[in-house]
Amino acid sequence: MTINIKSAQDIEGMRVACRLASEVLDYIAPHIKPGITTNEIDRLAAECMAQQGTISATVGYQPPGYPPYPKSLCTSVNHVVCHGIPNDKPLKKGDIVNVDVTVITKDGWYGDNSRMYLIGETSIAAKRLCAMTFDAMWHGIVQVKPGARLGDIGHAIQKFAEGLGFSVVREFCGHGIGQRFHEEPQVLHYGKPGTLDELKPGMVFTIEPMINAGRREVKEHGNDGWTIVTKDHSLSAQWEHTVLVTETGYEVMTISAGSPPLPSFVTSTKT
Repeated sequence: MTINIKSAQDIEGMRVACRLASEVLDYIAPHIKPGITTNEIDRLAAECMAQQGTISATVGYQPPGYPPYPKSLCTSVNHVVCHGIPNDKPLKKGDIVNVDVTVITKDGWYGDNSRMYLIGETSIAAKRLCAMTFDAMWHGIVQVKPGARLGDIGHAIQKFAEGLGFSVVREFCGHGIGQRFHEEPQVLHYGKPGTLDELKPGMVFTIEPMINAGRREVKEHGNDGWTIVTKDHSLSAQWEHTVLVTETGYEVMTISAGSPPLPSFVTSTKT
């Protein structure tokens, strides 16, 4: 397993791609309210990418065993865990939706991120799940520094989420990223501290925990070949950032003007 170490020039390319990916989520944010369809969110994102000069990494994306993905982003509503395909069903008050965007720049660099959006007034339970999943992601991010291990990230996320009575999806994980959508390493959101690969400066990967309000088991939904849901129909939330291992710690690369404020236990997007 070869983990790609990025050069200073590579990292500059990644910074641009990741900022632009985050700006797509900024662009769509004001429009995400009751009555909008996920197809309309997809259209707005494609419009933003066209203005940026980026393209979507997901349109036509086809890993082995999957049909080509048909849309510019993923929209996972309520009990959809990940890979929800945009459609014409309007979002309604009380829904929660994860929007996952990956762009490719003219120079071939990929930027990957996702956020949760609350549709109107949601239940306290839904709001708490979304907020705590955000915190869980950051508990993983703050573990990132040279000499730490991938297992430290997964353990921090699992300990925090399970301590709140939530469960961590195990079938999907974060991943290395660069001039390919998915590179080594795989970044698990559960695990034991001090295990798996050692982190080294120049590594770039996503941290993107999927946290369920109920049990962790998931299943494929319908026959589109993509949509994954919770088996017990409980709500699921996810947040995602692309993170660089620096000489002294971490740098969260998917940051833009509209990024959500940091949790109280985090002081900076880079250390």
